[in-house]
Amino acid sequence: MPSRHLLRGLPVAAALLLSVAAVGAAPVAASPGHTVDYRGLRLDLPADWRVVDLDRHPDACLRLDVPTLYLGHAGTQDRCTGRRAVATRADTLHLEPLDGAPPRADVPTLPVAPEDPLPPAEADSNEVRYALQGPAVMATLSYGATPDTVRALLARATGTDPARRGRPPTSATPAAPTPRKAQQAFAGEGFDTCTAPKQRTMDTWRAASPFGAVGVYIGGPARACAQPQLTAGWVRRQAEAGWHLMPIWVGPQPWNHPTTGLSTDPSQANDQGRTAADGAAAAARALGLAPGTLLYNDLESYSDHATWDAPVVAYLTAWTVRLHELGYRSAAYVSSSSGVKALSRHHHQAPYAMPEVLWVAQWNGAASVTDADMGLPVGRALWKGPRRAHQFRGDHDATYGGVTLTIDRNWLEVDPTVLTTALGKSR
Repeated sequence: MPSRHLLRGLPVAAALLLSVAAVGAAPVAASPGHTVDYRGLRLDLPADWRVVDLDRHPDACLRLDVPTLYLGHAGTQDRCTGRRAVATRADTLHLEPLDGAPPRADVPTLPVAPEDPLPPAEADSNEVRYALQGPAVMATLSYGATPDTVRALLARATGTDPARRGRPPTSATPAAPTPRKAQQAFAGEGFDTCTAPKQRTMDTWRAASPFGAVGVYIGGPARACAQPQLTAGWVRRQAEAGWHLMPIWVGPQPWNHPTTGLSTDPSQANDQGRTAADGAAAAARALGLAPGTLLYNDLESYSDHATWDAPVVAYLTAWTVRLHELGYRSAAYVSSSSGVKALSRHHHQAPYAMPEVLWVAQWNGAASVTDADMGLPVGRALWKGPRRAHQFRGDHDATYGGVTLTIDRNWLEVDPTVLTTALGKSR
């Protein structure tokens, strides 16, 4: 269905894709004339917001780090480039017809009856959906510190008072699906991309590409891209097709930021690790990933080892212990120049609490998991056996079966069946 909308007070060229004055800047007020009408909703947007018509630009990437109003159902998003973890999450709003909106498992969905106010809600991944019954629109809000600003913007568009009390919120998020295994023993090439590809792309690449594993970002407050394709049905179909899934949680990072940053205090970083595990396990359950699934924590690189090594180790060991308590296995994506060194140096202090699988970013072009290619100390046999993955090439375009995606490329040697999750046992 076409996205029926009008933009007032803007040149035609600017109406389709507005430039951003300051990426990640918090919008504070709507500029005069910056108004969008969509399916009966009228929105007065802050001056620094883009407007992206997804019907006219089906390949557009739904980035969560740029203030944007997205209109229409998401398209392929095949060419999402840039970092997968971002320091600043922006306020964004995605409006699409309720009919055809995907039943996302990674974002809570709240139904809103006509004339009812928007109920307050927050979520682990800083995204919330409102199913607006009156205009028959699904509204997905993404936010930085709090959803208050973007929720107030949407409330004004619906003609309701966000402070007025309405009926208690109820979730329309689909019921938890039947758990399934999506990680058989695997040795070979895999890829990860910022957003889960459409099914036709996955089927084409399954037949034509060398890949048998795929990394998918299931949530986290620092996640950079929206996931309109990510449903329990998507997970089920990939598992049935034989893909080895690498579910990735993008939690707090080793940088100074009030909402996406890791604490420099190891005790607080420990608490953040447990919180991240709670969020990741909840997302995994909602997506139908069975207990015992390896969940990967995306922790980006850093250079200040004196500041970050101790909190990084505290965070990832707490993540591991908490995941075990919740019935899942632990894995970590880290850089060879930072996280690998920190974990290796402290491995002897708590080997039982170390992530069971190490996924290392070292873009040297070598499709292997040797100690050298992983950045591990030679001869210490850390993470030996089928417990390693190596991201050996970063952001680039790859084409198979006539379909192009922007991906990172990996080599995996992982066998979940040989991992032990019993705390206190030697690894």
